[in-house]
Amino acid sequence: MSTNLSAKVSESLSSKGKDSKPRRRLSWPWILLIIAGALLLLSTLREITGVGGLTGFGTYSTALSWSVPIGLAGLGGLWSERAGVINIGLEGMMIIGTFTAGWIGWQYGPWAAVVAGMAGGALGGLVHAMATVTFGVDHIVSGVAVNILALGSTQFLAKQFFGTPGSEAAMAGGNDRQSPPIEDMSEFSVPLLADWLASLEEQGWFFVSDTAGIARAAVDSVSWVTLLAAGLFVMTFFVLWRSSFGLRLRSCGENPVAAESLGVNVYKYKYAAITMSGALAGLGGAFLALYVHHYQEDQTGGRGYIGLATMIFGNWRPGGVAMGAGIFGFMDGTQLRGGGTTIHALLLVFAVLLVGYGLWKLYKGSRTGGMVAVASGILVALWYAATDTVPREIVEASPYITTLLVLCLATQRLRVPKTIGKPYRKGQGT
Repeated sequence: MSTNLSAKVSESLSSKGKDSKPRRRLSWPWILLIIAGALLLLSTLREITGVGGLTGFGTYSTALSWSVPIGLAGLGGLWSERAGVINIGLEGMMIIGTFTAGWIGWQYGPWAAVVAGMAGGALGGLVHAMATVTFGVDHIVSGVAVNILALGSTQFLAKQFFGTPGSEAAMAGGNDRQSPPIEDMSEFSVPLLADWLASLEEQGWFFVSDTAGIARAAVDSVSWVTLLAAGLFVMTFFVLWRSSFGLRLRSCGENPVAAESLGVNVYKYKYAAITMSGALAGLGGAFLALYVHHYQEDQTGGRGYIGLATMIFGNWRPGGVAMGAGIFGFMDGTQLRGGGTTIHALLLVFAVLLVGYGLWKLYKGSRTGGMVAVASGILVALWYAATDTVPREIVEASPYITTLLVLCLATQRLRVPKTIGKPYRKGQGT
């Protein structure tokens, strides 16, 4: 059955993209060359601008932390949408995860908060699955309802559980808008390597010290949840692309009628995918609660929606989601650690990237797009040259501006699961 199913899915994929040119995959030498070029560019710009935050350990450590909840939300969206169900309820599932993590975490510790966050998010996923799969509710309507329900219910429950005068939670530091403090979770550092990279960073050598500062963020004072998230990205790739379970699940998003004809219980796989989606988003919410040591109202700050953007940018692939999460996490970390000075220095980075992208488009024969990109790059460079910093409002909005820009560039290469968002009822192919 797996062979027949694989053939059906392959047929669906080929019919979807039969009019488009085959895409070349980047080989590892090219990937390493791109990474080296990016490091060289950042090092050069750090020398020009004198802003150490462009390659400093503090910026990238914070960026890594903030990329985790975004990446987990994006990974959750990938699971759901690969099974054919649009999940814009990721934000609500993250909200539930923050609340359940805060509720359980202050009483039983950080690891209990992790489990509780995943359980809370999975509960939100089950609600979305029941509405969309069992009752056939429009996916967008159901996702919006989950977001509204999650926001309202957590605000109400926070008042009941944390803000009741004289309660144990209130006496421990809770109130209507936040939980009592959660115990710290220990962090992971690679012995010797972290110290060696720190000493290299302190030397101030061009490229070498910059590379050391960036690499140090991956081995020094890393949260265990960050390592768990990295493992979940690897697990997702092998489960969805290297196992019969993943083939059946993806077939539900490509051709559910064909999958059902070959004996796949489409409802069961959709339920499993959406529940896993909610659990991953809930884990992202739990990370936020652990990061600041308690649940807070409005803690997610729209990161569920940004996670959805990383999934689209990543073309519904784990590697692409991780890359998108890194970009948005970097912008989050930069505006938190460096403020206007670092964001101002990044204007020069954006100018270089826009000019480079424009020249590439001109080389490919797209005169209009190329000229617009080059002109935009020149304007950004002039903005950098004429100012010393950027307004606080732009600093705070930088992650969201980056989201819009990245999505504008990503829409040209998307390959959406074929039946995503389409209603499916059991036996409709007969």
